[in-house]
Amino acid sequence: MNITETTLLKSYVDTEEFPLVICGMDYRIKYMNILALEKYEKYGGNELIGRLLTSLMDEEAKSKVDMVIEWFKEDISHNRMLAVRNKRDNTDIYMCALRDEKGGLIGFCSRHRSRSSDNGTPYSTVD
Repeated sequence: MNITETTLLKSYVDTEEFPLVICGMDYRIKYMNILALEKYEKYGGNELIGRLLTSLMDEEAKSKVDMVIEWFKEDISHNRMLAVRNKRDNTDIYMCALRDEKGGLIGFCSRHRSRSSDNGTPYSTVD
């Protein structure tokens, strides 16, 4: 079986336990993992792919996204910024830079992270 890098990366992204939305530098939504498609179904789900992220935001949110993108461009070490603290779900949402092999900014994504500890036993199976 010939597995491409794209297939491996898509498979990895789809294992994320939170919604993940990937945008190009043109602010177009390029990819949404399975959980993002489900979470944003009421806004169009799969139909959001190819749309401008900014078409789904108010002016304040657009301004903040622009600010973060400019910060990403300033330095190759600028790669993640906290965007939202969601107290209801106990999660943080970050904007993350996506870079090419030379460090050039090629896109960005939103990444959710839980602030709750995982109380599972390491290396135990989940039923």
